[in-house]
Amino acid sequence: MAQFITLEDAKRLPFWRRPIALLFLMALAMPIAFNTWSALLNNFVVEVADFDGADIGLLHTIREIPGFFAVGVIAIIIFMREQVLGLVSLILLGVGTAITAQFPQMGGILALTMLSSIGFHYYETVNQSLQLQWLKIEDAPRMLGWLMAAASFATLIAYLAIVGLWETLNLSYNTVYMVGGGITVVIAVFAMFAYPQFEAPTPQVKKMVLRRRYWLYYAMQFMAGARRQVFMVFAGFMMVEKFGYDVHEITTLYLINLVANMVFAPLLGRAVGYWGERRALIVEYAGLMVIFLAYGGVYWLGWGALIAAILYVLDHMFFALALALKTYFQKIADPADIAPTAAVAFTINHIAAVFLPVMLGLLWLVSPAAVFLLAAGMAGISLCLALLIPRHPAPGHETIFAARLAQPVQ
Repeated sequence: MAQFITLEDAKRLPFWRRPIALLFLMALAMPIAFNTWSALLNNFVVEVADFDGADIGLLHTIREIPGFFAVGVIAIIIFMREQVLGLVSLILLGVGTAITAQFPQMGGILALTMLSSIGFHYYETVNQSLQLQWLKIEDAPRMLGWLMAAASFATLIAYLAIVGLWETLNLSYNTVYMVGGGITVVIAVFAMFAYPQFEAPTPQVKKMVLRRRYWLYYAMQFMAGARRQVFMVFAGFMMVEKFGYDVHEITTLYLINLVANMVFAPLLGRAVGYWGERRALIVEYAGLMVIFLAYGGVYWLGWGALIAAILYVLDHMFFALALALKTYFQKIADPADIAPTAAVAFTINHIAAVFLPVMLGLLWLVSPAAVFLLAAGMAGISLCLALLIPRHPAPGHETIFAARLAQPVQ
């Protein structure tokens, strides 16, 4: 029978059974399945299913559809606790990953992508909600940085295994997918039974919440989702299609990203706490503009694989600053709005993801450089939005306009 315990009472539990320990365990479990799937994906679909740019765009559009319907989490948490839903979603992600290679045709790949994507996106929606409910505002940037580092560590172990054993043991796609997905399932099942059900101090609203004062957060989520598609879909695909990276080579590039994340994510979390969300996001978006323009230079100016690889690593590092968007919302939100707004924001984040990969996939066939130029423009819009965040966001001070209006007349 489930045990229910408040966050205050949870402080008396052994450390490994506390809420923060569960957040770290889930942070370790999710990337094992998801990043095993991602690491092999470009090579798998090119070598086994003969995908081109349009096909990979379609696959990622299918993958993002569940994110668009993440708002459905609101209906599910009426009947199922967020903590349970998060772990069930992890199991679904693991199972979908484990059997991916057993269906190597276009239809099978798309169907299993949809299955695992439901698990991934519902987990991410619930996980973001639980993080913001369970972490104190003053601790959130630092702890989110450490959670990102933990996820990078788990992915690092998975990638090291792929790099070290792929050619040595002549591994098959099916073997790697089965092991990666299976580990995630085992961890999720363990967490289901090993941890009590934690009660946050503020009951969550279990209906859709759209508040005018959150408009800047919604707009930034939309732009973040649109911009992310270029990196997720085409940055890695470019390394395989243009430069002929093999599985162990593209995975080695991922390893460099992970080591950098493990080192810098906690530091970036501290930086967000010190600088504030406004400055952190300005740095992120300005950096991404430069990087996406440089990606275009890879095609326009004929820069080689080394420059593209360096840009890929820098791209990944700048995205780590996105944790500032979470803490910005935590500071402006009504505590009861966190769960429903996390679901709504995830849906908003994926609006562009439903159509953008296919459209950009078709554009890719004509001009890959134009895809990255559009991404630079998206980063520029995000930069303009970040300039509207006040230095000290709070309820009633969500934007610089609200902050100025709230100042007393001298």
